[in-house]
Amino acid sequence: MSSSAATVKTATSSALNTERSENGEVRRLHHIPRPATKEAERTWLLGQMAAAFRIFAKLGFADGSSGHISLRDPIDPQTFWINPYGVHFALLKVSDMVRVDENGNRVDGADKPVNAAGFMIHSAIHQKRPDIHAACHMHSPYGRAWSTFGKSIDMINQDSCMFYDDISVYPAFGGVVFAQQEGQRIADYLGPKNKNLIMQNHGLLTAGDTVAEAAAFFIALERTCQAQLLVEASTAPGSTGATTGGLKKTLVDHETALYTKKGTGSPEAMYMQFEPEYQLLLKESGGEFLE
Repeated sequence: MSSSAATVKTATSSALNTERSENGEVRRLHHIPRPATKEAERTWLLGQMAAAFRIFAKLGFADGSSGHISLRDPIDPQTFWINPYGVHFALLKVSDMVRVDENGNRVDGADKPVNAAGFMIHSAIHQKRPDIHAACHMHSPYGRAWSTFGKSIDMINQDSCMFYDDISVYPAFGGVVFAQQEGQRIADYLGPKNKNLIMQNHGLLTAGDTVAEAAAFFIALERTCQAQLLVEASTAPGSTGATTGGLKKTLVDHETALYTKKGTGSPEAMYMQFEPEYQLLLKESGGEFLE
């Protein structure tokens, strides 16, 4: 009696993080794993906040006491969390964060002072834009350099398209922001929908629904400013590119930029941009920043 090996068919499914919609458009699949309760969401977001500071320090964005991240409290949305003044980003933990009300009064968290200028900016943004739950502002090197020109960025590559129709320019600098009116002007220039802002002679500000989104936008915008500066230098009058005529700036067109923005600059995509950095930090530090 002869026997033959049975052929076993196994079900297969695509491992790609994309799907095709009914109209044939390919879209990326991302998921933000939101906690079930507001208390758990607060813990989750504060962990992102502390991690973002550590990651920013690692990337060279720490500059003395300059820079701040804010987080709208999910339980009491009229208040927000912000980092304490004078603590290095690389040392910040969840327990260091301070929760303040719209008048700058401490209502929870660490009993530490907060940066007055940072409060003015973030308080105005959270009051003006209820859809924004987190915002980042750092004095990062390339963002500071590009902000000098008071110009937006060009759609020169895929990563630039993360910011397509989602970035504003604040074309003024009134010194360190100690006045409430200056904070309100910054919030006004951010506009009704944009999440990213270039502040002339100052630097960058990014925002999002989660700290992860805002932080990922900031890292991407800093790198985009770096790329923009490199391209400008390569094609400026007197440069080799301009002299030989061999280099020409080519911009991504409207339709392509819009399509790319949807795939790479959505809240879910930005969350996934931040997640690998978060997991690496978690492994390297043993989760110390969550304390």
